[in-house]
Amino acid sequence: MFDADCRRCPRLVSYRQESRRKYADYHSAPVPAFGAPDPRLLIVGLAPGLHGANRTGRPFTGDFAGILLYESLHALGLSSQAQSLSRDDALTLRGVRITNAVKCVPPQNKPTPAEARECLGFLRSELELPGDARVVLALGRIAHDAVLAAFDLRRSSSLFAHGAEHALPNGHRLIDSYHCSRYNTQTRRLTTGMFQRVLGRAAALAGLVPPPS
Repeated sequence: MFDADCRRCPRLVSYRQESRRKYADYHSAPVPAFGAPDPRLLIVGLAPGLHGANRTGRPFTGDFAGILLYESLHALGLSSQAQSLSRDDALTLRGVRITNAVKCVPPQNKPTPAEARECLGFLRSELELPGDARVVLALGRIAHDAVLAAFDLRRSSSLFAHGAEHALPNGHRLIDSYHCSRYNTQTRRLTTGMFQRVLGRAAALAGLVPPPS
């Protein structure tokens, strides 16, 4: 279960305390998942951004990385609005839940492998939510690796690649996407069309939208 005051990783605890001292109105704590309580599609990102989810307390909210994600969810009819502004707005998700592999903001947005392992229990609990969350969309390699680890699978069993699909135990399916970060979108490593196609594929596999004709 999610722990709103988790203190397992000393480096991350120290960094979020530093954030709280600098920015008194920031969330500066572990960021819980957001969305449907019984999802059919679980989207897994990397970690809260310092001035994004670490500020607002909602995944992919308040910084550049969430713009493409929420606009694309809205275009598919899976989000009630195209922008996620704060955890107090009226946004709701249909059949989708969003979380991060690491729940606390890391320095330079780079969690250590040990910190990612400490968060695995939280990710496992999210993969076991009631409902039919059989499809997981991993945004980036770290999220991909965390999902594999949550199922006790070796990284060599399923290699990360944008648009790749992997069978997981118990009927789950993993789909990969490049992370929708500012760097990836501005360098066009990830275009809007690329992201919308992979998100649409994941949503179709989850039974949330009709498959493309």
